[in-house]
Amino acid sequence: MSKRKLSRQQQWRVEKVQAERAQRAEKRDVQDAEKLAAGEYGAEQPGRVVAHFGRTLEVRNSENEPVRCHLRANLDGLVTGDRVIWRAGQEGSGVVVAREERDSVLKRPDARGLLKPVAANIDQLLIVFAVEPAPHANLIDRYLVAAEATGIAPVLLLNKTDLLPEDGGELGKLLERYSALGYPVIRTTTATTSGLDDLRGQLEGRTSVFVGQSGVGKSSLIDLLLPDENLRIGALSEDSRKGTHTTTTARLYTMSRAEVADGDLIDSPGIREFGLVHLNEQEVTDGFIEFHDYIGHCRFRDCRHRNEPGCALLAAVEAGKIHPARFASYRRILDSLDG
Repeated sequence: MSKRKLSRQQQWRVEKVQAERAQRAEKRDVQDAEKLAAGEYGAEQPGRVVAHFGRTLEVRNSENEPVRCHLRANLDGLVTGDRVIWRAGQEGSGVVVAREERDSVLKRPDARGLLKPVAANIDQLLIVFAVEPAPHANLIDRYLVAAEATGIAPVLLLNKTDLLPEDGGELGKLLERYSALGYPVIRTTTATTSGLDDLRGQLEGRTSVFVGQSGVGKSSLIDLLLPDENLRIGALSEDSRKGTHTTTTARLYTMSRAEVADGDLIDSPGIREFGLVHLNEQEVTDGFIEFHDYIGHCRFRDCRHRNEPGCALLAAVEAGKIHPARFASYRRILDSLDG
């Protein structure tokens, strides 16, 4: 369906609303500057963004307490996990005056295909998948490629292992394949309180983001790890066996010291398929870590690893050094970029 064209009056109304919003933001910024000059705000102090609500932020202060802050007009683009400098105002509120340099940032394309930051200063990306809904290796590979492209260490987390056959089945073989590549693999279940020790150990001292399809149990896991938090958890549809997405904005949760020392979790909105349209062929190729020893050794410099003679990747697949299923997944990702 083609996009409906706005009438001249409708376009005028949109532009008027946008102009009014800009004026209000500019007015708040002037008021903040006046209050800062008058000494109505306290001294600068570090904090971290817990959640983002338009022009308002929830910031965690040095005492690990939440403070509701608003943004200065020149500080658009802050996301959950950002380290900021803020100043306390009256009635427990504050104003964010600066953003510190980011160590890492997780981005994903929005509905228009433009890259949009989701979270910042992340140590590891926990790619959550489950026995139900049935995982697809190609989707897992997409997450891994995205993690490699951002430089954020990926960890594979299989949830709902109580539904796994005793012999592990095909899913067990898939996990062994990723483990052999050097990726950390953790198995969990929310059916019992046991089996979370390995996960807690992986989270300790790190800032982690949980990503994965809806219904794989991201919020359920965090609910067990953070029993004092009130999280909305959706159930699987009996008909489709697909999850109902419940989390609407990225939020940072601090792990209790009784559970995990200095561990932070960022629960991000569910992603059914991680977009890779912003990556080129070389970045996708680099995202398959087992390819690294063979990249640059093809006969032709412009080899696309399809049917070219002297392709080092194809030779490695034939020699059993690269799993054919992973190479097929790689080809499907590249084909999706072409489409």
